[in-house]
Amino acid sequence: MASSSPLIKTDGHTIGSLREALIREVRFGLGNRPRSLPPWMFYDERGSRLFERITTLPEYYPTRTEYAILTQRAAATMKALQRRKSQRLRIVELGAGSAPKTGILLEAALRAELHVLYVPLDVSADALNAARQRIECAFPQVLVEPNVVNYVAYPPRLEPFDGPTLMLYLGSSIGNFSPEDARRILQNSSSQMRLGDGLLLGIDLAKDESTLLAAYDDSAGVTAAFNRNILCRLNRELSADFNPSGFRHVARWNSYDSRIEMHLECTHEQFVSIPPADVAIPFAPGESIHTENSYKFTNDSIAGLFENSGFAIDDVWKDICNKYAVVWARSL
Repeated sequence: MASSSPLIKTDGHTIGSLREALIREVRFGLGNRPRSLPPWMFYDERGSRLFERITTLPEYYPTRTEYAILTQRAAATMKALQRRKSQRLRIVELGAGSAPKTGILLEAALRAELHVLYVPLDVSADALNAARQRIECAFPQVLVEPNVVNYVAYPPRLEPFDGPTLMLYLGSSIGNFSPEDARRILQNSSSQMRLGDGLLLGIDLAKDESTLLAAYDDSAGVTAAFNRNILCRLNRELSADFNPSGFRHVARWNSYDSRIEMHLECTHEQFVSIPPADVAIPFAPGESIHTENSYKFTNDSIAGLFENSGFAIDDVWKDICNKYAVVWARSL
């Protein structure tokens, strides 16, 4: 019976502490106009719990749709990887979070009698701890090696492995990045993989505006709480004095760039100080903080994403309503 590593690894490229990273982002994002904060700041312990709630909401179709596609295709994916005639498989997951869907593929791998090493990568140690506990409980045969790493800026630096590697990037997380940065993530990832290794990439598809806006501005207000939590986090961790209730959650469809944008819009005049960052900021009514983009893809933009990425698309699996896709690609 395998067991997980007793410690979470930290990649050598990780620069400074989380607190220092928050300070850098605050100085850069809030010190310029238009004001912005990066979406990775959503995911402290409370933010991760709120996002788990979002994935269960009736308006939020991506999670359940991706889950259904993976369930249908998991066995075929394992069969394709077994062409390498190895009984060992490494599954590497970018932005793993608490790994809610990974079990589908782990179960398929174990049914195929493969010996599995699971390597979840994320910027959040709390999320990786949750992923490790979940996988250990459900699949004690799987060896788990979590790694705290900034996979966006740097290749994940995978160690040599005797067997195929399957990389996962699920939840349409690739859509949170500009097309240039998204392609760079794929290039960084492919640089660490061998010829014929596989990639499963979750991609949200462009569709009618009403469906998209409902998914990012749910009737229960969970997404609004998730968005405002970025201010609560700065209050908790950097002694900022934001009044989160003084900012309104706004989701907008930008048809030109084919993306949903999330903003926090100030409802009344405020003056916010963040002492550790040496920042004091006046906010006027209507002024916003841009917190997230979520790009939505067409067939053409999927093909463009993979140009010069180091991967070649083998297939694109879509649900019957053409809301969502999972791309199956091979490393070149």
